[in-house]
Amino acid sequence: MANIPVPEPRKEEVRVRVLACAVNLSDWEYLVGDPFYARIVGGLYRPKQPVLGSDIVGIVDKLGPGVTDFAVGDRIMGDVVETRGGFAEFACVPAKLMARAPTGLSDEVAAGLPQAGGIALAGMEDVYDGTTMLINGAGGGSGTMALQLAVAAKAHVTAVDNAGKTDWLKCLGADEVIDYRQMDFTETGAQWECILDMVATRGPGAISRALVPGGRYRAVGGRVRVLLGLLGGLAYRGKSIGMLIVPSGRALVEKVAQAALEGRIAPIIEDVLPLEKVPEAIARTGRGEVKGKIVIRM
Repeated sequence: MANIPVPEPRKEEVRVRVLACAVNLSDWEYLVGDPFYARIVGGLYRPKQPVLGSDIVGIVDKLGPGVTDFAVGDRIMGDVVETRGGFAEFACVPAKLMARAPTGLSDEVAAGLPQAGGIALAGMEDVYDGTTMLINGAGGGSGTMALQLAVAAKAHVTAVDNAGKTDWLKCLGADEVIDYRQMDFTETGAQWECILDMVATRGPGAISRALVPGGRYRAVGGRVRVLLGLLGGLAYRGKSIGMLIVPSGRALVEKVAQAALEGRIAPIIEDVLPLEKVPEAIARTGRGEVKGKIVIRM
């Protein structure tokens, strides 16, 4: 914990008095510099931004030059993974990435939605009644909301995570569960029409074994060498294999918030912790122990 200067908003930024900020796996990645793309984006030898935290909900405290979309006092939400800074009392964030937070969403729920909800919505496109679906990393923030959408679409869902989450994932609606420490889903002999992989560790050859002809695989994150291999594996043996492209910005945040208001998705919040518990929260998230998400409340 430290006292740092209150930041001043630059052009097209707003300063937010942070109410809550969710913890994401990306916070762990930027903290430890692994996978390597976290160093490329966040600082090669040390963090460019020493304050982590990207899924923010807060009150606009000051407007930077050129901002006309918001007024002081507006309650806003958004994912600022490119700039971070949410684990603090005040953060300066790009206005274009933020949206007004609906009054129907609590601070904790609003903070838990932007990044994870955006991944879930993008990953569940073209999933319908009867689709065979596998979600690897189903017990995290994005995975649980993807599972909600898949269950609502009446897909047949296989959820993959550690043993501490398997029974819980069944309660959330998964038809089958796999403990990844005991079994590699690509070696079971089973095949799925859609696979959403939160942390890619396998190349296109292994993934192809788990897809039906014409099946689709999308990776959210993983090690650089694995992701590069997946980029080269598009249309691999007649199967679509690649990365999930999630558009950032206000439009996606508004779409995610609307989905929450309609009851289609909801962040599962395991715990709400104070600011001084950020190290514990990030460590638990990095170890894969959290069921859903942890939210930091200022």
